[in-house]
Amino acid sequence: MSQQETVLYDAQGPRARRRTRIGTAVAVLLLLGLAYVVVQRLAERDQFSMEKWGPLIDPGNETFDAVWRLIGEGVVNTVRAAILAMVLSIVLGTLIAVARLSVGRIGRIPLIGLIEILRGLPVVVLVFIAVRVLPDVGVDLRGLPGGQVLWGLVIGLTAYNMVIFAEIVRAGVASLPKGQREAALATGLTSGQTMRLVLLPQAFRTMLPAIISQLIVVLKDTSLVTFIANYDELLSQGESIRRNLDNPIQTFVVIALLYIAINYLLGRLAQYIEKRQSGRGRSAAATVEQEAAPTAGA
Repeated sequence: MSQQETVLYDAQGPRARRRTRIGTAVAVLLLLGLAYVVVQRLAERDQFSMEKWGPLIDPGNETFDAVWRLIGEGVVNTVRAAILAMVLSIVLGTLIAVARLSVGRIGRIPLIGLIEILRGLPVVVLVFIAVRVLPDVGVDLRGLPGGQVLWGLVIGLTAYNMVIFAEIVRAGVASLPKGQREAALATGLTSGQTMRLVLLPQAFRTMLPAIISQLIVVLKDTSLVTFIANYDELLSQGESIRRNLDNPIQTFVVIALLYIAINYLLGRLAQYIEKRQSGRGRSAAATVEQEAAPTAGA
């Protein structure tokens, strides 16, 4: 075992490795036994029959088309709400982060207060306020495409996630070397241009894993509206199918797989964007440093 592999812990001796292997084998056997019991119980209750699975996996089933039409509508509505919330959260979060980095100590107090309040509330509370309370105080969103519930969901998700994105972006900018800002200012860029053209692109690349994780959270949190109002997103459609077909295990297994697939695709898309932006970012940083060198020498 190399020194690099053991830098965070002591290397195990022969006896410890033997105990680890035995423990692993016991754990695997226990998990296999538990899986066997679960499968056996499900089989006894006829949970593997085509009567239960047919509407979801058999195109010849008479309800197959209707079931997947509902699921398709749920996917579209979920993705639509998630994209709206993601875009608004990133835009507003970036503006909050830039404002917090740009204003003085006194000016940051209201922004910090807003961040702490919204970050401290559960997402479901913010969604409930946006969906249920806003109409009661006269905020009518029914005229917007998608209606009151969609935009209430988007507002609730945005209110929570924009402050999370604000902290992510702020941390990304703060992690950059001070020389990046100094080099950009030396070329004649203003503070606003330095933030927009040099610091923010690098901060987004640095914090991209955290941003991706939060985007996936936004998509999953769209399901919270199921417990608050009637909006035909993916989980709500699954509940409708379950009520009509009385097959909760089969329906929600499919719904879970769809959530996993959507989040996986979102992660792959973000990785693709990261690779493209990495190349552009390195070129831009090299240009700024080349232009700053003669100015610094003069």
